[in-house]
Amino acid sequence: MRAISKLQWASFGIWTTVYLLFCLWMENAWLLAGIIVLIDIFLTKYIPWGCWKRSKHPGVRRAMEWVDDILFALIAVYIINLFIFQNYQIPSSSLEKSLLVGDYLFVSKLSYGPRVPNTPLSFPLVQNTLPVFNTNSYLEWPSWGYKRVAGLGKVKRNDIVVFNFPAGDTIAFLQQNPDYYSLVEQYGREAILLNEGTFGKVMYRPVDKRENYVKRCIGMPGDSLSVVDNQVYINGLAGDNPEDMQYNYFVETDGSIITSEQFKQMQVSRSDQNLAQQGALPYLGFKPDASGRYNPVYHLPLTRKAFEYVRNLSIVRKVIIEPDVFGGMTYPIGYETSWTRDNFGPIWIPQKGSTIELTERNLAFYHRCIRNYENNDLEVRADGKIFINGSESTTYTFKYDYYFMMGDNRHNSSDSRVWGFVPEDHIVGKPILIWLSLDKDHGLFNGGIRWNRLFRTVH
Repeated sequence: MRAISKLQWASFGIWTTVYLLFCLWMENAWLLAGIIVLIDIFLTKYIPWGCWKRSKHPGVRRAMEWVDDILFALIAVYIINLFIFQNYQIPSSSLEKSLLVGDYLFVSKLSYGPRVPNTPLSFPLVQNTLPVFNTNSYLEWPSWGYKRVAGLGKVKRNDIVVFNFPAGDTIAFLQQNPDYYSLVEQYGREAILLNEGTFGKVMYRPVDKRENYVKRCIGMPGDSLSVVDNQVYINGLAGDNPEDMQYNYFVETDGSIITSEQFKQMQVSRSDQNLAQQGALPYLGFKPDASGRYNPVYHLPLTRKAFEYVRNLSIVRKVIIEPDVFGGMTYPIGYETSWTRDNFGPIWIPQKGSTIELTERNLAFYHRCIRNYENNDLEVRADGKIFINGSESTTYTFKYDYYFMMGDNRHNSSDSRVWGFVPEDHIVGKPILIWLSLDKDHGLFNGGIRWNRLFRTVH
């Protein structure tokens, strides 16, 4: 048996201490088996981990150095991405103007506590699909249940939160927006299954491999939430509105065209500088002139500040808010509530340990929580009796806390008003820093970088 130097013992002691702290944080005694690997790496060296370094062929050594560096980088990135923070790009306008399309964020996993992955064997830096190959970036086995380790805090009201899309448990691969359940409501399940060329393969995704969404947490577990004429109410009291919250408006001018400078003052991007469809103008109350022609009517997302600016423009004749009939379907899809995007609820947000009576209405609101998120077998038999996991049930006690998420761009946000609650096991992390911001309306070297947003914290 070869002698073990003091340096080897010191290295072993440092790395073992770090690893023991990690095992303690994970609260998993099975991980202690990894100490055997550390013993061999630093002390016994029975396994020739670096045998390639003794190769007589320089080409082999150079190639293996690259392999060694790449493997180390991938493992390091995987661990950092899994337990500390990950990069996230804002893909849509649902949180404008709080977060802008083209913002690149650091999302802290430590803020709410990182999750132990459901799919531990996966390719780093890829959410669910390998580019080019269009195959899963993860192995479905082994599969672990939900566990979140200790973090720096918990989700608070009005936090901006990154989470896995709850309705993304089942997807039609070629049409993922709108979600599968909305597609079923529109076309029927059989039409989707039989038309794979249009909709793609219908497939299931584990929680941690569902698409990442980012919204603002409006409702907390146990809250009763409603929206009345676009104002959110929590437990009967008006909620705080984000400073840069915006709605869609129809803006009629006197025949003049709104200039690019005026759009800049409104902070309306080029993709949002749209004229309203002519066919909708009579319904909206706009009237043509004697020749039957309409003045230009713009359809624009505006903050309160931008709304005041537009209303005071000399060329503007009329400004009306977009009617809620434009909002589309609301949660729960397929159940008639008469709710709309702008007048929604009241609805109770499930809280861990709380018990509800199982009625037809409650099942419409909470059956996804019971079946899809908390993994119970739920059956409603012909006689109206409800069975959960084979036992007749008249009540149900929730295992998870749930949250209600909304975008600050209230009329351009697919959020909890459409697809329902976000379970606690879907929470990914909290955006903490904008490290890069690119404006798609400008070239990279012609105003394309929003320098004033770089390294700003997210509030």
